[in-house]
Order: sequence, then structure tokens, then C-alpha cells
Amino acid sequence: MGKPVAIVTGAGSGIGLAVATHLYSQGYKVVIADLNPTTGEGAASKLGADAKFIKCDVASYPDQARLFKQAYEWGGNRLDFCHANAGIDDRQMLYEPEEKEQLDENGLLKPLNTKSMQVNLEAVIQGLWLFKYYVRRSKEAGGGKGKFVATSSGAGLYYMTTNPQYTASKYGVVGFTRAAGPVFVKEGITVNCLCPGFIPTNLCPPGLLEIWPKEHITPLSTAIKAIDACLGDDTMTGQAVELSQENIYFRKMVDYPNESQRWIGEESLSLWDKAYEKPAERKLY
Repeated sequence: MGKPVAIVTGAGSGIGLAVATHLYSQGYKVVIADLNPTTGEGAASKLGADAKFIKCDVASYPDQARLFKQAYEWGGNRLDFCHANAGIDDRQMLYEPEEKEQLDENGLLKPLNTKSMQVNLEAVIQGLWLFKYYVRRSKEAGGGKGKFVATSSGAGLYYMTTNPQYTASKYGVVGFTRAAGPVFVKEGITVNCLCPGFIPTNLCPPGLLEIWPKEHITPLSTAIKAIDACLGDDTMTGQAVELSQENIYFRKMVDYPNESQRWIGEESLSLWDKAYEKPAERKLY
């Protein structure tokens, strides 16, 4: 059988490049997905023949669908791993002091630019939708089980007042992981997310790295440690793995405040399953 096949988005630099390089060293065929053809093609060329660059804007579903199809076919009709890592900060500030210049021809305020929500959260959801489709079709090529990892953030556990959309999107990744992970593991697909502290990447605003205290920097090696934890355990799923300095921490959700909320969160699931037995009958509002 052929080598396992991986997709890493935002792999032209930073965390994505480090993960792609590590996977390649572990015997994976790796698809480098990135918007920047210069860094993306450079990364794939440096890795070698078992790496391929595919330009992709993960905020575009057609782009992402093409990415997965091309990766699957290039890998010999096989897909085993996906790191949905691409991310951006807020493209427009919620706190802008003046909106007069942002009215449309009818005098209505134009919508806030929510591209960060599309890239950081919706693309992760669509990425898992695509990933499971191709993993299920990988059995004949030696696959059929898969590992999906998304990049959340420390801001997905705490918050960043400077980037409220980014914060919301990263919280969403954590919730999505915790909800989907326990279900997909039943068919051999694990779903986990990384919540890095401050790792210097292209998201850093100009000048920030120069003034950031070095003792509060998390090295890329910690991201690799977290990836190895995901790779090494076929039962680990639904986990939010926080990365801080040289350490990884498996973060649990908040405690239930009382027995009623625990019952709703755990024991009521069988009732929800029964209520959703006929998804075609779900009401659209």
C-alpha cells in the first residue's frame, strides 16, 4: 500500500509549515495548501517529490472542495490526515469610531467584514465535511481511518479584546471539536484542536515580535508535540490541546454548576438522538 496522505492548510509558513515538514519526515505525502504561491511552492519544493503545493482560499468552498479532490487523487485515492490550520485576524474592527463612510446607496450601514469567521471557523467545518467524505473512500488504497486537527487558539479558551471575531471563531473551533469528535471516532476518524499561546507567525502585527517578552513565546516544537499526541492515539478525540511555552495541556470544558445541567449535557443526549432520527423533517426557520 502507498504512503499516508496529509493536507495542511496555511502551510506556506509558521505552524502549518512546521507541521507539514514534520509529517513529511514521518513518511507522509503532504499537500501544502496556501494562498501564497511563492511560499507554498517553495515549501513543497524544499520537502521533495512527495509534497505538492495547491493554491487554496479556504474561505471559498469551491476552492476547498477542489483542494480535497486533488489531494485525494494525487495521493492515490487516499486521504489520512488534515490539519485545518489556515487563519487570519479580524479584517475590520468592530470598534471603529466612525461609520459615516460605510453607508450603502440606501443609507444603510454596510455589513462588518467577517472574513475571519469564514477562514477560522466555517472553513474548519467545511474541511471536516470534506475530509470524512474522502477518508471513507480511502479503504481500497490502505486508508479508511483519519485524523483531523484544527488550529484554534489560546483566544479560544480566553479572549482577545483586540480581535473579537477572531476570539469568537476560535471558541467556535473548540466547541465544534468537542461536539464532533466523540461521534466521528466511532468510524475511525478523530477530531482534535490545538490552542496555541503566542507562536510568532505571519499573523503578528508589524513590530509586535520586537517588543514581545521572549519568556512568553511558545516554540513551534510545542505544536509538533501536540500533533504527535494526536497521531499517536487512535482513541483521542474531541480534545482541545493548549500549547504554552514547552508544554501541552488537555483542557476540559467548564464544570457543570448543578446536577440538572450535568443531566442535560450528558444523559439527555439519547433524547436528542431520538428527536433527530428523521433529519429530513427538521424545520427550517
